[in-house]
Amino acid sequence: MFSKILIANRGEIAIRVMKTCKEMGIKTVAVYSEADHDAAHVKASDEAFLIGEAAVTKSYLNMDKILEVAKNTKVDAIHPGYGLLSENQDFATKCQENGIIFIGPSTDSMQKMSLKVESRNLAKETGVPVIPGTDVIDNLEILKEKAEEIGFPIMVKASAGGGGIGMELVNDQAGLEKAFKMAQSRAKAYFGNPAIYIEKFVEEPRHIEIQVFGDKHGNYIHLGERECSIQRRHQKVIEESPSTFLTPEIRKEMAQAALKLAKAVNYENAGTVEFIVNSKTGDFYFLEMNTRLQVEHPVTEMVTGLDLVKEQINIASGLSFSLSQENISFKGNAI
Repeated sequence: MFSKILIANRGEIAIRVMKTCKEMGIKTVAVYSEADHDAAHVKASDEAFLIGEAAVTKSYLNMDKILEVAKNTKVDAIHPGYGLLSENQDFATKCQENGIIFIGPSTDSMQKMSLKVESRNLAKETGVPVIPGTDVIDNLEILKEKAEEIGFPIMVKASAGGGGIGMELVNDQAGLEKAFKMAQSRAKAYFGNPAIYIEKFVEEPRHIEIQVFGDKHGNYIHLGERECSIQRRHQKVIEESPSTFLTPEIRKEMAQAALKLAKAVNYENAGTVEFIVNSKTGDFYFLEMNTRLQVEHPVTEMVTGLDLVKEQINIASGLSFSLSQENISFKGNAI
């Protein structure tokens, strides 16, 4: 087991990880920007180090500075939290090169699931249903042609996107050019990758995600679903578990599809497989996989009684998940 972990994050998630570390008898190292010298996560840690200016690009996204602190303090592992460097393949690789364990999936798994078009294709190959859509499109004329084939309404989406950014709903041909340019522009500005693709828009959809875990011993489990259909600007507002919409049959099928995908990429640690569900037919489609712990993980903790950060740390240290699928039970509701 690890003796010391650096948390490469700030605020609530840093404190959350530290809480579990303390319960496990693991020392914690915090990093902070000039703006955060009095922040709660700095005070909650065993050691804390300044890593740069207020701008995250000069502090919390400064991989070399964070790794310098990690090496100087002789930590065993780094927990990236969520956001910031949590899904950064370069950072995970640099950790590995420096002999520090990255508490998260392998860079190979992360890479396979990071771009939406590639992950869609992988899901299709694995037998997991996907929404009718296209590969990357960089030409307006091809976009118009494919949109007509799929049928309106459609979504124009950023392949490297996340957080609802770079998504445009289009109801007819007249709106395509504007949506194409806007999605490309936002994709480049926010993700440094202008690649876009289109998908059929599922009307009156339900957005449901399955929490999964994989360990280093080939064991895969799911921890049920979280429903996040209540959204604003394609961003989640309310998460709840269990979903009041799912039938036991659909719930089982979705969980099996999520595990199928995790196994296909030899996934390790915590991940979430997101699906769009047609509220009229119950048909579900793979949307994306988040290769990190999510903001909403406490909803799952409330209904399972499990500490997901503890499971993350155990798996990263080489242990198996603490329970088998048969021994995981769900109790009550959480919102």
